[in-house]
Amino acid sequence: MKYYNHKKNFLAIEDEEFYSYEQSKYVIQSAPYEYTSSYLAGSFKGPNAIIKASQFVELYDEELDQESYLKGGICTLHPMDFKGKVDLKAIKHIEKNTIQLLADGKFPVTLGAEHTITYGTLRAVKQFVPDVHVLQIDAHSDLRQEYHGNKYSHASVMARVHDLEIPLTQIGIRAQCIEESQLIKSSPIIHTFYAHEVRSNPNWAAEALKTLGPNVYISIDADGFDPSIVPAVGTAEPNGMMWNETMMFLKDVIAKRNVVGFDVVEVAPIKGNILTEFTMAKMVYKLIGYHTNK
Repeated sequence: MKYYNHKKNFLAIEDEEFYSYEQSKYVIQSAPYEYTSSYLAGSFKGPNAIIKASQFVELYDEELDQESYLKGGICTLHPMDFKGKVDLKAIKHIEKNTIQLLADGKFPVTLGAEHTITYGTLRAVKQFVPDVHVLQIDAHSDLRQEYHGNKYSHASVMARVHDLEIPLTQIGIRAQCIEESQLIKSSPIIHTFYAHEVRSNPNWAAEALKTLGPNVYISIDADGFDPSIVPAVGTAEPNGMMWNETMMFLKDVIAKRNVVGFDVVEVAPIKGNILTEFTMAKMVYKLIGYHTNK
């Protein structure tokens, strides 16, 4: 596996003992695949922007009272090459790369462009963890059977996950078509906590946790957060998730379930504004930190 040294790796980790592939538990893989963006484009720049921003994130986490990277190591792989690969070919490419990580006993952290990449990672994860359950943080339910004639669109990724019969818990949803609403109401394996319900129900986090099985994969679309704190996304929606409520929920999930991997997608950098990529970089490090304390 080709991986970056401290000049280009996540967090700018200097000691190879803590960034080499062989010795690291956590592996950052970049999937800069963007083919079906429907509003603002540019998410193919997201993975690299998050890694660059991470080099200014403090290594010490005051909440956890530790330098989390020392408790497992974090390797940063060279990005996947999608030249000549779209739709199912791109998905299979992501699946193949993720299978390799899982076969090597690594914990995959995938930085994606569009949300389509999650279908590739989950096709791999399900082979190793057949009863995996997906936790999705997102503004959009992504449950259209197809969008603009493409069933592999970012707007259809969770419909493809549903095809795999993987249970799905969605948090922060606040934009969907009626077709998606009908699927949610009819499917026994989709549990959706809409943003307006999160705002009105103080018990939403505990109720959402109960819907999750023992093994969980987390998929975080950056637009799941409110655009006041995460503005650089493809399709921003008001009334999004805020930092503390989201992180406390994810911390609880990681503590009480076996989280087997996670991804962060749909960051579309805005020139001159690093808020989104820095926030997402800090979140990635936080989640790794929470996981090291299992």
